[in-house]
Amino acid sequence: MTPQFNGRALRSVPALAGVIALAVTGCARTSAGPADTAAADTGKVTVACGATEEWCAAMTAGFTSATGVEAEFVRLSSGEALTRIQAGRANAEFDVWHGGPADGYAAAADQGLLENYTSPNATAIPDRYKDKAGSWTGVYVGVLGFCNNTEVLGEKQVTAPDSWQGLLNPALKKNVGIAHPSTSGTAYTALWTQVLLNGGAEDGALAYMKKLHPNVLQYSKSGAAPAQQVARGEIGVGIVFSHDCVATREQGFPNLTVTFPAEGSGYEVGGVALVKGAHNPVSAKKYIDWALTAAAQEIGPTVKSYQAPTNPDAKKSDKTVDLTKVKLVEYDSVAAGTVKSALTRRFDTEVAQAPKE
Repeated sequence: MTPQFNGRALRSVPALAGVIALAVTGCARTSAGPADTAAADTGKVTVACGATEEWCAAMTAGFTSATGVEAEFVRLSSGEALTRIQAGRANAEFDVWHGGPADGYAAAADQGLLENYTSPNATAIPDRYKDKAGSWTGVYVGVLGFCNNTEVLGEKQVTAPDSWQGLLNPALKKNVGIAHPSTSGTAYTALWTQVLLNGGAEDGALAYMKKLHPNVLQYSKSGAAPAQQVARGEIGVGIVFSHDCVATREQGFPNLTVTFPAEGSGYEVGGVALVKGAHNPVSAKKYIDWALTAAAQEIGPTVKSYQAPTNPDAKKSDKTVDLTKVKLVEYDSVAAGTVKSALTRRFDTEVAQAPKE
């Protein structure tokens, strides 16, 4: 399972800056946008980080190396980050939210938890990867896929599924892994994908998830956790973002393969946003400016994070999925975020808590 920090843990990363200095060559000590002199802060930034711990450490260290501004982070799943930001409404715990699907950011913006900020570097990011009002901007794209353990599936005489319907195979009973959509942005992306594949009907999406329920071993908290379960041979298939399966395979599990559903796959736009009431707004805006640069977005592959960058000038790893070769659904992060709380409550009551046959 992906390592998690406890509720209060913060990781300060200036000491790590040298580790990835080569990854940010050419942008050291540069400011990506004009300084905000209307507010003062402590000259550091605290980040709620929604990607892997390694990615969070590399990104915050890269920012410090590039700007000289101290950065610290707490690694949180999408649902956890939203909950913590909600709890800090009166006294913000974080300055920036970075990483994790944009539907969580849309939900936060709808609740007035984010401050609109359009970075001067946002002009390089395609419109489909950012909020028009500036509440969040996309920094990477990840595509849902199936992470398959060919040995486990071979023992069950099941081929690696290449469709959502294939996951309903009775031979996969208790052999599918997926996180809970109330805590995991990955799992919520999967749930909203079912809404779209059912013509926008939430009832249809939940009906599918009910059919899948007997095949699910457990609903984990972290979206990347099923890839680790697959690697250990606990289950045959995990519903994860494909880059998490690729990264897990590189940890020494060559029997892992990735397939994509023929009906259409959902995707995340990982965001970055300014938290409303941030105690360090100057540093926070510098962080957002930097996160949108090509140099920043090229750091991911150095720590086995193979999401596709949103900045067209960023170099892509050959291990990053080619978005033109996967059938994608028309994913609307704002629409998904608007109903997220209500839909995840329905999932918990109607699906996750239902007895298994």
